[in-house]
Amino acid sequence: MTTRATRGPRRRTVVALAVILAVLSAFVIRLVDIQVVSADDHVEDSLQVGQLGDTVTLYGSRGSIVDTNGTTLASSVTVYDAQLDPKVMKQIEDNAENPPKVAWAEAADQIAAITGQDAEEIRTGVAETLASDPSSQYYPLKKGLSTEKYLELRDLGLVYLHMKPRETRVYPNGAVAGNLIGYVDSAGAGQSGVEQLEKQCLSPTSGERTYLRGKDGNVIPGSDRTVAAEDGGSVQLTIDSDLQWYLTQMISEEGQKMGAQSGTVTVVEVKTGKIRAAAEWPSLDPNDLNASSPDDWGTRLFTRTFEPGSTFKAITASAVLDSGAADLNTTVSAASRETFPNGAVINDAFVHGAENYTLAGGLIDSSNVTLSKFGTMVDPQVRFDYLQKFGVGEKTIDFPREEPGELHPASEWDAQSLYTTTFGQHFTITAPQLAGAYQAIANGGEKIDLSLIESCTKGDGEVVKADTPAHEQIIKESTADTVSRILENVAVQGGLSKMIEVPGYRVAIKTGTGEVPDGKGGYKQGVYFTSMVGFAPVDDPQYVVVVTLDQPTKVVSSTATASAFQQAMTQVLKTYRVSPSTVPMDELLPKFK
Repeated sequence: MTTRATRGPRRRTVVALAVILAVLSAFVIRLVDIQVVSADDHVEDSLQVGQLGDTVTLYGSRGSIVDTNGTTLASSVTVYDAQLDPKVMKQIEDNAENPPKVAWAEAADQIAAITGQDAEEIRTGVAETLASDPSSQYYPLKKGLSTEKYLELRDLGLVYLHMKPRETRVYPNGAVAGNLIGYVDSAGAGQSGVEQLEKQCLSPTSGERTYLRGKDGNVIPGSDRTVAAEDGGSVQLTIDSDLQWYLTQMISEEGQKMGAQSGTVTVVEVKTGKIRAAAEWPSLDPNDLNASSPDDWGTRLFTRTFEPGSTFKAITASAVLDSGAADLNTTVSAASRETFPNGAVINDAFVHGAENYTLAGGLIDSSNVTLSKFGTMVDPQVRFDYLQKFGVGEKTIDFPREEPGELHPASEWDAQSLYTTTFGQHFTITAPQLAGAYQAIANGGEKIDLSLIESCTKGDGEVVKADTPAHEQIIKESTADTVSRILENVAVQGGLSKMIEVPGYRVAIKTGTGEVPDGKGGYKQGVYFTSMVGFAPVDDPQYVVVVTLDQPTKVVSSTATASAFQQAMTQVLKTYRVSPSTVPMDELLPKFK
């Protein structure tokens, strides 16, 4: 039987135990809450407290650039910069009690054999570094070593040898499309070309690793958080790198042969507006910028503007025919030099008496006077509108630093430019704009915006196609067919017919000899910006080719571009296995009536 005296102490013991258990339970519950239930929140909070956590930035790789067939034109690789710690090397070398397995003299030989350096120079350099600073821990060996070389150096087992990894940009095809691809700066940011144009796709997104360390320097369990970096996407171009290689070599040879300052070749697919080649000389190898003049670090294709000259007589013909101002039977009397009612004087490039020229004859003989008379049958504002429709004054693909060209309003055309605008003067264009204008003629009057980008494949594999280019019927199909017929007659009846002939194919062409501004309000004497544009096959147009030479000196007329155009068109048709023409040419158009 429990007495009152014994019940008191027992009750107090039970109460005390209950209190202790309650307190312990509270601690356990709180501990579970901190370390399990709310662990992530508490770690996140702790990482925000200064000096308690470490953050390491994780870098992704810049995306690659490939051609239409998947051939790599630009990519990022990891390279290694080898360096040596002279102080540690000396300490190991001087340790008589525990000498190194490989003496420094021999180690220097082994290092040099891998890095491709002179062993004696390495030994001398390290000795001089130690002589000037016995505590020096840095001596550079070789930068940009491959992974293979890195592994060979690592296998030497030299504790004083260090290799710092870094990412670098490489361009496997060198100068092939180099001006178009562009380059990056030391921070990996695109500075020109596609590298800059597609920076949103190509640029990686950095991640980070955050963690806490204890007093012993070890990472505190559960504090390690990693946000993975995302690699940049891969950009696919419309360019065919094999065709680009051939045309780059060819225009380099032709440009130098003709004594030109530069040259370009542009190839556009008629039915899609895709740029299949954009070659130029002088070319840039993005792997070695210093090997080229800074003037060649960009692309002239999109930045060099010029007066198109006679190549735009086809655009005037389009405006005249499409507006109904004249047809193939209409004639004008034109001599090689005429003074117009407003006082303007227009000359042809060759001397001839007055002839009753047809529109076709005006293009075949490239008569400025004839086109002036045909062109002014159309109201100036209407002609201006047609020039705009054909792309004058507007960028093509908004390429970095692309020039839109210059087109003055019709209201500002003076007595002379009223006529010179009919044969490609008083306004400027780029080679891609010229290609785009002829694409419309070759495509039955439907102009398709040019394109250079096929797609962006993101780091997660998602493929984002480029926006569908705009299509616009800018002239009637019948007009385009008639102008194509005229241009074929230019190829057949013109003075360059033998030089530009591509056996088996019907070809349409027009030449241009543009005057070059002297920077003083006038034009340079005796030199010209020459060009030739055309498409083939005329019976089923597939490709437009534009060739330009800036101020050739061996031959100063558009004849300078004939050989390059013939080679370019031949290679394009061969590359894409375009079937030869099967429909014969229509009867020749008369030049005079």
